[in-house]
Amino acid sequence: MYFPVSSTLIEFLILSIVKKEDSYGYEISQTIKLIANIKESTLYPILKKLEKNDFLTTYSQEYQGRKRKYYSITQEGIEALAVQEQEWENYTATIAGIIEGRIRK
Repeated sequence: MYFPVSSTLIEFLILSIVKKEDSYGYEISQTIKLIANIKESTLYPILKKLEKNDFLTTYSQEYQGRKRKYYSITQEGIEALAVQEQEWENYTATIAGIIEGRIRK
């Protein structure tokens, strides 16, 4: 099942993926596609935005005779990800509370 995802959530997922290890666009898109039906035409502008904001850096590496563009998280990206992780924890805790009936307005 796929859920609609915002560009903010995609940014969070991208930073989470590349924090674990450097990755290239297609690999990142395939991981995100586990939960969201994202197209490469949506992904690459977000990757470019993260790079422009100094959250990611890039480098090229040859693989089977072709060059791949790899993305690597920066210190600024790690700091932004920490903020996003805290926001995600608050968000999911609130959802769980509503589902379990612990939170009501």
